[in-house]
Amino acid sequence: MQPFLMQTSLGDLSDEYTELTKKVLKGIENLSRLREEHIEIGPTPREVVYCEDKMTLYRFQPKVEQPLNIPLLIVYALVNRPFMVDLQEDRSLVANLLKLGLDIYLIDWGYPTRADRWLTLDDYINGYINNCVDFIKTKHGLDKINLLGICQGGTFSLSYSAIYPQKVKNLITMVTPVDFHRPDSLLNVWGGCTLGPEALDIDLMVDALGNIPGDYLNFEFLMLKPRQMGIQKYLDFPEIMHSEEKLLNFLRMEKWIFDSPDQVGEAYRQYMKDLYQQNKMIKGELMIGDALVNLDNISMPVLNLYAEKDHLVPPVSSMALEKYVGTQDYTVRSFPVGHIGMYVSGKVQKDLPPVIVDWLKARAEL
Repeated sequence: MQPFLMQTSLGDLSDEYTELTKKVLKGIENLSRLREEHIEIGPTPREVVYCEDKMTLYRFQPKVEQPLNIPLLIVYALVNRPFMVDLQEDRSLVANLLKLGLDIYLIDWGYPTRADRWLTLDDYINGYINNCVDFIKTKHGLDKINLLGICQGGTFSLSYSAIYPQKVKNLITMVTPVDFHRPDSLLNVWGGCTLGPEALDIDLMVDALGNIPGDYLNFEFLMLKPRQMGIQKYLDFPEIMHSEEKLLNFLRMEKWIFDSPDQVGEAYRQYMKDLYQQNKMIKGELMIGDALVNLDNISMPVLNLYAEKDHLVPPVSSMALEKYVGTQDYTVRSFPVGHIGMYVSGKVQKDLPPVIVDWLKARAEL
């Protein structure tokens, strides 16, 4: 029996090896045909409508004849590029929102240089975001617009809405950190919420480096899940490269992940020290320029969206928002995915856009 079992085992291994070899050869053929344009990110048509320094404001081409009369401005994080919300045609939050009748603007922060190292959170929130909001208001003849803040962009949007509540009709936050002293995430721990500010000397980093290299932040994020993000996906690569669709999905994600702008030094210093280390937003102590961020000023309707398996922004960090905002119209929805899955998961892209659009339409005339 033993020789038979060994023969069967060797036969199975031979079949697996043959099959893997076929996949790899097909994958090499697929890779040889690919060009840069095949892995372009951000396919939805858009136009530049406003520029200031490195920042660009885009307006996406509406897909319905009469979009919702109050536009939606998307504020993304400074980390990575904003086109994760428009990764590819079949996985695009923006495209799906457009199909359901929204008029969408998006802020692209661009790539900071050494000349920008002195920009502060005041410049981003009271400057760039406020100027974009005013531009959209003027263009559409409105007093208020809708705001969607994603991740760090959600924290920016909360700050903006607390300072300028008269300019925001409805506020949507997505995978947004609010309570930064939750030990459920290694990012919070490394930032200083439990180990203390001495664990990470932000002042030394900024004073020494000026802008914080994007590669450093990328490595930090990858180390949150080193096996999954740094090893396993590459071990799995030979199993998917024979499929051109899966190969392109993989390459687009890789392109987005490693397209990491540097972080402006002074803005990074304040964000890390005031939020990650001192949790000033929920304490009512956060100053943006001369303005105090009082979350109780957020009286407009709020839709808070979070990912149940988020390893970057713990659900409890996002869910804390309800305790601090002043609105009586507060809605929270969760989705069974991780941080990135909120943008690219096929199931979420069927469920999330209708949640956003139905929520906005129900409040269009309020």
